[in-house]
Amino acid sequence: EVQLQASGGGSVQTGGSLRLSCAVSGIGTGHYAIGWFRQAPGKEREGLSCIGVSGATHYSDSVKGRFAVSEDSAKTTVYLQMNSLKPEDTAVYFCGAALFCSTKSPEGYNYWGQGTLVTVSS
Repeated sequence: EVQLQASGGGSVQTGGSLRLSCAVSGIGTGHYAIGWFRQAPGKEREGLSCIGVSGATHYSDSVKGRFAVSEDSAKTTVYLQMNSLKPEDTAVYFCGAALFCSTKSPEGYNYWGQGTLVTVSS
């Protein structure tokens, strides 16, 4: 059974940092790309970052330079380090698995975790 579980969300002030984790089981990150998306109330799911099978990383313009995606050596957990957080980063954050890395659209992602809430106050 394929499972992704996102965790690490919480409340921080503007300028703060959080590290999200995505625990992956049932599939190997050596075979799937893992992407991070977020969804704010009333908005579409937005792609943020992705780490491919080769370890190559991709970022959307909205988070480039502030967020960093990485994975552990066992390829069972993918992290999203979020720095310099802003109130507009407030959303539910999801991790998903896809055959190909993409931050353009949630289409192509076959599996999703349950989401973790990030709240950034001014």
